[in-house]
Amino acid sequence: MSQRVKIKAILSSEKTNYQATVKGWVRTFRNNQFIALNDGSTNNNLQVVVSEQDMDPAEFKRITRGAAISVTGEIIPSLGKGQKLEMKAASLEILGDCDAEAYPIQPQKQSLEFLREIAHLRFRTNTFGAVFRLRHSLAFAVHQFFNEKGFVYLHTPIITASDAEGAGEMFRVTTLDLEKLPRNIDGDIDFKEDFFGRSTNLTVSGQLEGELGAMAFGDIYTFGPTFRAENSNTARHLAEFWMIEPEMAFYDLKDNMDLAEEFIKYVIGYALQHNREDLEFLAQRLADEEKQKPQQERSEMGLIEKLEFVLNNQFERITYTEAIDILKNSKPNKNKKFQYIVEEWGTDLQSEHERYLVEKHFKKPVILTDYPAAIKSFYMKRNDDGKTVRAMDILFPGIGEIVGGSQREENYDKLVERMESMHVPVEELSWYLDTRRFGTAPHAGFGLGFERLVLFVSGMTNIRDVIPFPRTPKNAEF
Repeated sequence: MSQRVKIKAILSSEKTNYQATVKGWVRTFRNNQFIALNDGSTNNNLQVVVSEQDMDPAEFKRITRGAAISVTGEIIPSLGKGQKLEMKAASLEILGDCDAEAYPIQPQKQSLEFLREIAHLRFRTNTFGAVFRLRHSLAFAVHQFFNEKGFVYLHTPIITASDAEGAGEMFRVTTLDLEKLPRNIDGDIDFKEDFFGRSTNLTVSGQLEGELGAMAFGDIYTFGPTFRAENSNTARHLAEFWMIEPEMAFYDLKDNMDLAEEFIKYVIGYALQHNREDLEFLAQRLADEEKQKPQQERSEMGLIEKLEFVLNNQFERITYTEAIDILKNSKPNKNKKFQYIVEEWGTDLQSEHERYLVEKHFKKPVILTDYPAAIKSFYMKRNDDGKTVRAMDILFPGIGEIVGGSQREENYDKLVERMESMHVPVEELSWYLDTRRFGTAPHAGFGLGFERLVLFVSGMTNIRDVIPFPRTPKNAEF
């Protein structure tokens, strides 16, 4: 097994006239002679030339689309069009048969909707091969960036008793018998008999626990799954998704914005450098899709051009108040083209507003700061005006919000006052408040939804196509 050479290594080399062993899956088998073999290391196939006369007839019939095979042969220059190299097979072994008629991955183009129904096999298509190799590289770049910065990677709990966002849309975790739920004297469920002795849920964010780490290590980051029981069937929402959440001691809002912009540019730059082939494939796929749209709905830039534009331009930084003025005076707002009309300061911005600022007004990524305190979380530090908090959201074209963050309130009394006014249980979060009792310090952090980053970099349009097994309302297959 260890003698196997990956197809990407063969195709990226100029070397010829040597023996090699390759293993992979048959994409096509033409004229009983030419096998297009793919092993997942690249979208490009290696052409393997076989001779029917040199094989057992029964074995030869087993070479079908989807079959797993091992081939040893000579790598030689190719006379055919479309490839510089090919393999002349000396020996071939069938590792796993495939009934080509029953195999769902057909040679013709198949819809993304259909491929979601067979998510366990869609990795074998060119589109999803490119997307998930890209996802891997972006994940690797996340760790590399923070490692180079001296951050500590902290694993925050997946099962928790807290609700960091105050959203209440959480998945319960329990071992209680749902047919015979224990009740207390008030008729409520008695969680004292549950596994943890209290009500618990799947985490919506690792931020609160991350702050504990930042108050000891200085700079930490989390990168793990988070869960929202939000009944939202959109192209931008998942019930299970991955979040990157750095927390930094001794940071203010500006430091936070600077780090977030540097981070995003780093991981996009890594993908451009290491996944050029996959990005070029996805760029062509996106260009073909764009041709089906009306002219006014087409993107002004191609995928790679858009990524390079993000790298080479500073993100626009404006306050929420400035954004409201722009939106109130915009044509879509005046002509009532927005679904949610912007009428007054304090409005919670919707995706259509965020995308207008990014795609129409500034035509570049935008960082919005200083939101009204009333529409933001309890842990965000208040500005001196008493009305706004030191929050920041990064808005991207085609995506809307990709990052949300803030400077955290480090003052114990102010934080408790805010929690009480927002009905956040102070006693249950005493462990969190200890960071403000014992050696408090200014600190900040942000969260980035990893799938939204992959969505932007890949040019895909539905978030279900950038996570291996999407979890959405009424869908928990595989």
